[in-house]
Amino acid sequence: MGSARQRCGAHLGRDGMMEWRVWAPKAKRVDLILIDGGDRQVEAMIAEPHGYFVFRRHGVRHGQRYAYSLDRGPDRADPASCWQPDGVMQPSAILVPSQFHWTDEQWTGVAREHLVFYEIHVGTFTAEGTFDAIISRLPSLRQLGVTALELMPVGQFPGTRNWGYDGVYPFSPHQSYGGPEGLQRLINACHEQGLACVLDVVYNHFGPEGCYQSEFGPYFTDHYKTPWGMAVNFDGPGSEAVRAYVTDNVRMWIRDYHVDGLRLDAVHAMYDFSAVHILKEIKHAADEAAQGRRFPAYVIAESDLNDVRILLPEDRGGYGLDGQWSDDFHHTVHALLTDERQGYYSDYGDPEQLATVLEKTFALDGCFSRHRNRCHGAPSAGLSGDRFVGCIQNHDQVGNRAAGERLSHLLSPPLQRLAAAFLLLAPHLPLLFMGEEYGEEHPFQFFCSFEGKELIEAVRKGRRQEFEAFHAGAAHVPDPQSFSTFDKSRLTWRWDEVPHRAGLRRLYTDLLEARRVWPAMHNYAERMSRLHPGPNGRVVLEMVRGGTTAEREKTIQAFFNHTDTVQNLPAKELPVLLFSSEWDRYDGGRASSADSLQLLPFECAVFGPSHWKRYGGPEANLPDEERWTAY
Repeated sequence: MGSARQRCGAHLGRDGMMEWRVWAPKAKRVDLILIDGGDRQVEAMIAEPHGYFVFRRHGVRHGQRYAYSLDRGPDRADPASCWQPDGVMQPSAILVPSQFHWTDEQWTGVAREHLVFYEIHVGTFTAEGTFDAIISRLPSLRQLGVTALELMPVGQFPGTRNWGYDGVYPFSPHQSYGGPEGLQRLINACHEQGLACVLDVVYNHFGPEGCYQSEFGPYFTDHYKTPWGMAVNFDGPGSEAVRAYVTDNVRMWIRDYHVDGLRLDAVHAMYDFSAVHILKEIKHAADEAAQGRRFPAYVIAESDLNDVRILLPEDRGGYGLDGQWSDDFHHTVHALLTDERQGYYSDYGDPEQLATVLEKTFALDGCFSRHRNRCHGAPSAGLSGDRFVGCIQNHDQVGNRAAGERLSHLLSPPLQRLAAAFLLLAPHLPLLFMGEEYGEEHPFQFFCSFEGKELIEAVRKGRRQEFEAFHAGAAHVPDPQSFSTFDKSRLTWRWDEVPHRAGLRRLYTDLLEARRVWPAMHNYAERMSRLHPGPNGRVVLEMVRGGTTAEREKTIQAFFNHTDTVQNLPAKELPVLLFSSEWDRYDGGRASSADSLQLLPFECAVFGPSHWKRYGGPEANLPDEERWTAY
């Protein structure tokens, strides 16, 4: 890799000298502009091989504003800026991350098989919309049973409200959220509370406003297309420095912010035909940055390819990542319970698919996809279920609807409880989207705060066209630029006054604890699922965890009734009833175990060894307050 591995940005050396380095192969001359109020000091940077320019100086203070001028052109922020205190259109600022005092020396991380992700949008999670405001909510999330926060992207984006996927300075935590030090305080607090913190990062495209990287060098390529903007140049001329830019970003989050892992957005749009795929380099960079600390750094990919090459070790031709999102789980549950079949849901909705997903992970494993009009995917190669992340809601599946409806708007309370049982009993790592654990009443809609009028109108038009194509008959698409769209998406944090919401939260708390205390739930490799016939077809789904056949002292048997009528269980002799989604504790319709060989409408019932902990029924004697049992 040679000189292309030089670290860009502004960094304090061990000798106390500040060093600025920028990759600008398109420029013949680069000037560093030091800005102090109205004063501007111009320093010519020294050219290095391969298009790099460097300048060094003693006595530079934390917060010093600076910019670059290419061939005497306008001021441009540093493409590798670590701090944009005044927004994407303004100069960068010097950040010395080592100034922060960390107190997480005893943190040892969370083992992969124990990860329970909780996806958060910083701006709408609290009324304040900041990193610091999240901290007071951490005990509640820990008591719920969450083990890892997953923050939607925080890289500096235009304006003050955005999902984060339009970021243009990936090294710079957004100032309106609290900037770099606010993020450090949050992650430090997570570790003090026993929670991991995973950061969503975007390496497949940059946002459309305030992005000047292309003036510096060939950061982008027109050889490939993405739905969101120009593709990042990972394999064309100049790509070596672009790859270094990305892997340096990986190292920074792990080294300077102590993150426990990265979630890579839409890796199917990270196009790379190099001999060594960029995903391999990202994983190597993460492992390297995590060396010497007491906790790992996971790399988890979002991919719609159903291709486990992402996860397979390198000696089996893979990229060696730690996990990947499984769209099939979400789509199968959603289509089955909502009866929606538009767009990509046209491939889903068959109960048999859910049995397949629970046992073999992928529903589309090389079979024909109606939505794509071709065969799609490949088998999961026998990989353990803890290599896959499943969800029933996330920012995409909620926000990319006409009105940002959550499952609480689409499903009755019994169906919400059934969906939660599918998620929390499945042999995958669960991801919860903020507020789903109590049936949040507010939607989560797409919002932004761009400045350019043409861009604002283009985004409005694009959202309308997208919803028209996916949600037939959508009557109203909220204005993404309007503050009210953002404001309506804030969490209410209210559940106690509504019985079914309070019950839903107790159900999440109980099943997340059951994941910890039922031994069968620790076995992600051995599982079995099948459908049993009822009067109107195959309507009772059985799942066994802890083995491939039911064994009274080793496994749990979970039965799911996805119909609106009572169904008989397919076995006359079963172990003890450990859990029912319809216990009155959860605001359901079951008060006793008297009819435990029948499933109520939309009920999930779990049976297991008599000495295992029971939840929700008259014999459980559980207090109403939240509980926490550490691993």
